[in-house]
Amino acid sequence: MTNPALTDEELERYARHIVLPEIGGPGQQKLKRARVLVIGAGGLGAPALEYLAAAGVGTLGIVDDDDVSLSNLQRQVIHGTDTIGMAKTDSASAAIMRINPNVAVELHRLRLTEQNAPALVARYDVVVDGSDNFETRYALADACDQEKKPLVTAAVGRFDGSVTVLKPYETGADGKRNPGYRDLFPEAPPEGLVPSCAVAGIVGALTGVIGTLEAMETIKLIAGIGEPLVGRLLLYDGLTARFDTVRYKAV
Repeated sequence: MTNPALTDEELERYARHIVLPEIGGPGQQKLKRARVLVIGAGGLGAPALEYLAAAGVGTLGIVDDDDVSLSNLQRQVIHGTDTIGMAKTDSASAAIMRINPNVAVELHRLRLTEQNAPALVARYDVVVDGSDNFETRYALADACDQEKKPLVTAAVGRFDGSVTVLKPYETGADGKRNPGYRDLFPEAPPEGLVPSCAVAGIVGALTGVIGTLEAMETIKLIAGIGEPLVGRLLLYDGLTARFDTVRYKAV
């Protein structure tokens, strides 16, 4: 596929990317051509969407069926007081246009399910999981595996977060299948064992840390640079300011 030309305005906008040897003009063209689907325009999706838009990802798809509420604003920084009551998809789209009008936004005001996930995922190059429940995470991971799409997935709670990249449809350097979500979490925990953020609380800045890491992994996947977190779970403890990495394998 021919890489799309960058306009003079885009060359100036993305100048700090283009001077990076790892990205350069060809990498920025890959970003411009890329289609990324973000599940959820909430705590994780907000910073991921903002940084992917700023980075010049050509098309961003947003899946969310919720409206903006006052309690969202402590962490969901893509929304504002003036968008309370608005659909999160519409609020996020307006913010993206303010950040970068070169980005095309596709809105999917719906709840992701096992039934609609495969067809939706198939339309994009990379998928970012910003959901807040295990039902959606499993449905999304299965769909991405089925459609052979890389999935950047994360979770947050209180002061802790984690992020990993899933490509179970490929093999690693050792010739073995890369692990999938069900290798990491064979089954969902019993209902109520993992309290929601509404019950347990969460520091707003934590979602910024983890959501931005999701954006970084997505950019690496699109540009084909670095070592994505495939088979590695990056853990962050906000209280001790500590990062740890745990390796995991396919079962």
